[in-house]
Amino acid sequence: MRVLNVAEKPSVAKSVASILSGNQNLRMREGRSRYNKIYEFNYSINGLPCHMLVTSVTGHLMELEFEDRFRKWHACDPAVLFTAPVRKFVPQDKLDIKRTLEEVARGCQWLVLWLDCDREGENIAFEVIEVCSAVNRQLTLRRARFSALIERDIHDAVQNLVNPNKCFADAVDARQEIDLRIGASFTRFQTMLLRDAFVIESATNDRNLVLSYGPCQFPTLGFVVERYWEIQSHEPEEFWTINCSHRSDEGVATFNWMRGHFFDYTCAVIIYEMCVEEPTATVTTVRQQEKLKYAPAPLNTIQLEKRASIYFRMSSEHTMKVAEELYQAGFISYPRTETDSFSERTNLHAIVQEQQGHPGWGSYAQRLLDPASGLWRNPRNGGHDDKAHPPIHPTKFSSGESGWSQDHHRLYELVVRHFLACVSQPAVGAETTVEIDIAGELFFASGRVIVAKNYLDVYRFESWGGSLLPTYEVGQQFVPTTLTLDSGVTRPPPLLSEADLLSCMDKEGIGTDATMHDHIKKLLDRFYATKDSSMRFSPTNLGEALVMGYDDMGYKLWKPYLRAVMERDMKAVSEGAKSKAEVLETCLQQMKACFLDARLNKVKLFEAMAVFFERSNRSGGDEQHASGEFVRRCGLCQEADMVLRQNRDGNFMVGCLGFPQCRNVVWLPGSVSEAAVTTNVCNSCTPGPVYLIQFTFRRLEIPPDYSANHLGCIGGCDETLRQLTEICGTGSRLSARGRGGPAMPNNVQRSNTRQGACIYCHQTGHSSGNCPSQSSGPRSSRPQSMNVQSAAQVSISCSACGAPCALRTANTTTNRGRKFYSCQSQACNFFVWEDSINNGNRGRGFQRVNVSASASNPSRSVGHGRGGRGAVDAAGVTFVSATGDPISGRRCFVCGDPSHFANACPNRGV
Repeated sequence: MRVLNVAEKPSVAKSVASILSGNQNLRMREGRSRYNKIYEFNYSINGLPCHMLVTSVTGHLMELEFEDRFRKWHACDPAVLFTAPVRKFVPQDKLDIKRTLEEVARGCQWLVLWLDCDREGENIAFEVIEVCSAVNRQLTLRRARFSALIERDIHDAVQNLVNPNKCFADAVDARQEIDLRIGASFTRFQTMLLRDAFVIESATNDRNLVLSYGPCQFPTLGFVVERYWEIQSHEPEEFWTINCSHRSDEGVATFNWMRGHFFDYTCAVIIYEMCVEEPTATVTTVRQQEKLKYAPAPLNTIQLEKRASIYFRMSSEHTMKVAEELYQAGFISYPRTETDSFSERTNLHAIVQEQQGHPGWGSYAQRLLDPASGLWRNPRNGGHDDKAHPPIHPTKFSSGESGWSQDHHRLYELVVRHFLACVSQPAVGAETTVEIDIAGELFFASGRVIVAKNYLDVYRFESWGGSLLPTYEVGQQFVPTTLTLDSGVTRPPPLLSEADLLSCMDKEGIGTDATMHDHIKKLLDRFYATKDSSMRFSPTNLGEALVMGYDDMGYKLWKPYLRAVMERDMKAVSEGAKSKAEVLETCLQQMKACFLDARLNKVKLFEAMAVFFERSNRSGGDEQHASGEFVRRCGLCQEADMVLRQNRDGNFMVGCLGFPQCRNVVWLPGSVSEAAVTTNVCNSCTPGPVYLIQFTFRRLEIPPDYSANHLGCIGGCDETLRQLTEICGTGSRLSARGRGGPAMPNNVQRSNTRQGACIYCHQTGHSSGNCPSQSSGPRSSRPQSMNVQSAAQVSISCSACGAPCALRTANTTTNRGRKFYSCQSQACNFFVWEDSINNGNRGRGFQRVNVSASASNPSRSVGHGRGGRGAVDAAGVTFVSATGDPISGRRCFVCGDPSHFANACPNRGV
């Protein structure tokens, strides 16, 4: 029977092949990839003769990525990435490995997976299964579980093969998809929003700067920033304490005040003076007891990283790199484990026996194995077991290898000494506590003597300091040698060390034992934080600004709670308690809501960045991309999305993210004050989906019988939106921007310069306000009924509320620069053109109103331009929009005929 064996790395494949073959009749040949060899030999599995073929992958064989049309940053709205289709595929640089697996798998009956025995390794195993099963569906699938590349583990694993764990693989798939969608959407959003808007000094080439966001990376940054803020906000406070010492023939004892310290100076002085007046001290208690200092629990990944950081100042990322190399060489067990308790099956004595020959700790190992010494103690249970690997322990003796660096020596020594310590008796000490009374105030002193060092003999990284106390007896009296009132000030906590940061992440469930060091490294790589020579972290301006911006929004995206919930959910998937689809839906819905809210409050990010960085004069095109909300797929280029955006002038439009290659744009009415894309989809427009937009119009700029709130569609089916675009014009201001005409799909957008027939002469080519029949010259030279001085004294009052009206300037295409009066209250609809007053017109509208003017024109009256359809005098009244253009799609209010307006009605005046 031919058996294909696949390991996670080439070095592991070589070790497995060497151990199983015993280096007898082991043949090696090249595969498609020059790094991934194929080893062949004969072996027997449970008595069944097998021809073994051993090869490897190099970590993950596949990558998860968005489909091509979503991979370009400007191809879609970042919010779409929460639901955009993704695919898992073999990247170009892994195709040779894939071809090797396919070629070998075709001729095999079994597939045995030697991937690392954790969730990540299980996921890689199923990637290998997918590739191999595609060419040979008859393969029998088996999984080898091992924790060290040593003979006993490898032989035991191949004789006790198990089935692959799909739940483990699903948990990793869920994490990968969640991290991809959240990371990509937030990273694109904040990078496009902020990169070109500010001069970010920390970036060597800020045009290529990526302001990345990771669901684990950002809470990790949050720990660093929060501690930094705690330090910055600390206000030193002075306190006072009473200290006492006594010198005798046996030495000096220092007594501490039971009260600790006082922040009230007066109270402290009063108590101190009482003690000075009656300084005789009386011994009230002498307490002696045995104290034990227990050996540490067996070593897991987090403890390995923390202790290497404290003892050797090694970064967690470098620690894991060195540990991985020691593991692959067979000197230590698998270094990525949460387990800190040994199973009963582990032969602990055999591990100790291998270390008896070491010059540094060999003698201690011999004492451990000697029953007469009484030094042996079964290791305590640390309370964690990932059911995959034992705690980290030595698997092969070494007194030092020629190729090892100093860090290899240090880490191997730590693993060995830690293991020897955890199977040793605790250190024993005799502790003495003495309490004295001075004028009613209690003081105490403590001393310790180490009786038996036990595990401390081998675990040189820890000490148990103590001091000897002179002998005291209850009732003994003496006068203190010194009695002082000393002051001090409160101090802030220190910056987080790498060990502190790992503890925070472990406590809050941020990342896993295998990934925590990667998240810390990314903070440094992205220049969100720095690490000083004391291995302590502080945030950079960039890191602090990002956290400050999200904190001001109210969403605690930098806090660990959301990610901790995700980690618990993914653990539930690995245990089979939840499905992958269920966790994906819950997490992504929650984070999409956070994303949409963050985008609405993006001004908070700008404000926070402005605290630390100068504004840039570069183009803000990316800022527009970042703020867009997806409306529909572009019908012109068929590649990018159309998103709702607001330009610098405050005008709304729906434009293609493919700009400048695609210039498709739909300008919205200039009267829009607010617009937001909803989750509602138009049932008429195709191709879909076309999301409806909730519009809010400025009441004073639309006719009175239109609602200020409108749920509309830009796909071409919305008659109300079309009419308001004609009435109010759009906000494109093409002449001001000097741009060419944009594409206008689906007949939604009309030309900005479209004009109906003049309401006076019924001719096209000019607006009603510029009709030659109404003036002998240009508007600027028309005869005025008042001189400039009197015109300045005109006071127009609202007919409804009587309040003075504001003089405004129209900004629509056909009436740009034309002035009009309107009520400042949004509850009123009063409107009248200024030139209609000056020309003596009675105004345009349906309702007659009174307008108070200067004393020289006490009886002048004008019409209401936005009134309701009440009873009116048709004579001299024209039916126009607020912009002065005819309203299309309306009927003559005199005879009801839709073919003409009231000003051209043949029945007018009849």
